[in-house]
Amino acid sequence: MFSAVHIYFALAALFATVPHVIAGSFTYNNESFLLNGEPYQIRGGQMDPQRIPRAYWSNRLALARGMGLNTVFSYPFWNKLEPRQGHFDFSGMNDMAEWYRQVHDAGLQAVIRPGPYIDGEHEWGGLPAWLSEVPGMAVRQNNQPFFDTAKSYIEALANELNGSFIPQDGPILMVQIENEYGFCGSDHTYTNALKDIYTAAFDTIFYTNDGGSQSALAAGAIPGVLSEIDGNPHVGFAGRNEYLNASNRGPNLDGEYYTTWLDTWGENSTHNHDTTNPAEVGGHVQLVSSIQSDIDFILANQSSFSLYMFHGGTNWGYQNGGDGGGGSPLMADTTSYDYGAPLDESGHITPLYLGLRQTIFSHLNETLPPIPKQNILVDVPSFTLTPSIAMFDALPAPVHMKYPVNMEALQQSYGFILYRTNMTTAVNGTLQPGDYPRDRVLVYVNGERAGVMDYSYGNSSVVTLSLKECDILDLLVENMGRICFGCPTIFDQRKGVVGNVTVGGIVLVDWEIYSLPLNDPPSSESKYGLVSTNTSSPPIFYTASFSLSSVGDTFFELPGWIKGIVWVNGINLGRYWIVGPQQSLYMPGCYLKTGANEVTVLALEVNGANTARGVSNRTWGNNPDPDAP
Repeated sequence: MFSAVHIYFALAALFATVPHVIAGSFTYNNESFLLNGEPYQIRGGQMDPQRIPRAYWSNRLALARGMGLNTVFSYPFWNKLEPRQGHFDFSGMNDMAEWYRQVHDAGLQAVIRPGPYIDGEHEWGGLPAWLSEVPGMAVRQNNQPFFDTAKSYIEALANELNGSFIPQDGPILMVQIENEYGFCGSDHTYTNALKDIYTAAFDTIFYTNDGGSQSALAAGAIPGVLSEIDGNPHVGFAGRNEYLNASNRGPNLDGEYYTTWLDTWGENSTHNHDTTNPAEVGGHVQLVSSIQSDIDFILANQSSFSLYMFHGGTNWGYQNGGDGGGGSPLMADTTSYDYGAPLDESGHITPLYLGLRQTIFSHLNETLPPIPKQNILVDVPSFTLTPSIAMFDALPAPVHMKYPVNMEALQQSYGFILYRTNMTTAVNGTLQPGDYPRDRVLVYVNGERAGVMDYSYGNSSVVTLSLKECDILDLLVENMGRICFGCPTIFDQRKGVVGNVTVGGIVLVDWEIYSLPLNDPPSSESKYGLVSTNTSSPPIFYTASFSLSSVGDTFFELPGWIKGIVWVNGINLGRYWIVGPQQSLYMPGCYLKTGANEVTVLALEVNGANTARGVSNRTWGNNPDPDAP
């Protein structure tokens, strides 16, 4: 008997052309990758340049080489490279060509994973928010508007990376098509169309990356394209041998070997990290020794790997993604993408780095080299912030609409959006902010907080109102991160209010809508007058200045503050939230300066906290959620 899986791969073998050779540079056969004709065992690790300050790229690459890696795997984030449709930005941390120049200068090779969907706990898996407003759009599906926009992105990226591939004396060996599509769908018309877009843009070897199960491999494989796995190498490599057609087989590569796991915000969420204590092991956390054992197995069997992550970095600003969705509560990923990786968020080595370094170099028969230099960490003494501007006193000009519209309809992608209406009649009952909260809704009546609704609280998030004629109702909605993994990525990912706002079933009309992307904090101006710090007041911006005699990296702590955003010298460090497990924000020394440094903190909820400090020794932990139902 032949299953549907066997029939698909049999047909694929008939029509596939196997791209085993790229002239004179990088090839593969059934057992090995070949670099310039010689066997090349990929000892890889994931680092994403858009999560690392550009000033630190060379340091992080040197530390990768110092652990024994020879290849860097990277995601480019489409949403950062094309923030508005047709407008590309390859500057700063988006300078992909410079990233690969530095990879080459560090003596490393590279693999690029451009998606267009990439997951990576990044906002909507790297898909730009503006896709939601493209007529007829259906992401990650056999959909012409998606192919058109993805093609434009891939072509722009390929043009930017001209000169970065092995045949051009660059470091890039291979390009991955899509990402773990086998966890989302099985439409081979879709994946073959992506293959056509890629082959027209890049002259290189392509591969796909999926789980090692029969269903994931069958759904994600593309005829004639090397198919690789992630996760457990023992299971995944056996699955490749059993389930893949010859046109998809080649050397084993564990394209995402998970060293630890991601963190999500929540009072019961723990920080995932490497450990040597069996009592601490839980969830996806592994013992250092067990990770070493898996890497030893891979290397001894002439297979290849990429550590996910080698160095996670930071979800700067509003760039974190979320898990859940599709009817289940949102689990927003933390600002820190530390990931418990061998190299932590600040670029310092961990016990896992040392253990893996020992294992890798034992297979190289080389003496352990010195560990490259790590950045200095400094303490910043506690300082006091003062109220500067109340958010509702510094609003931009509004858009007037009879009914609310979503954030993207106003050409806004991230941050906050405020909906305001002046009641013309009395209403009572349960508030419904559109179809469901997207994602966190702070509710105010006449400038006083009346409640919180949050998608992460599920159906227990309820606010009941009693509104009189002439009352002013404000709904401040925060985008906490679009879903980034699996099939929920294809669902509606619009933010703000989607649908009508009702109270007690009565539809409210005539809205003023204020876009508040808050990429930068507002300037402090005396014209706004005194700022009330009542605990039920709307959000407040606090400011301060601290002085440094010498510069170094630090971790920004805000004791007692509940939730908000931090900017230092105009750089958006990201979100803080008292619930944890993240209790501090990474503040790179390259963003600091000797002398005065300016800090702005948005306190979404005011409770009297007004001090901050920088610490060189980071701690993790949890606190009760003061807003949870």
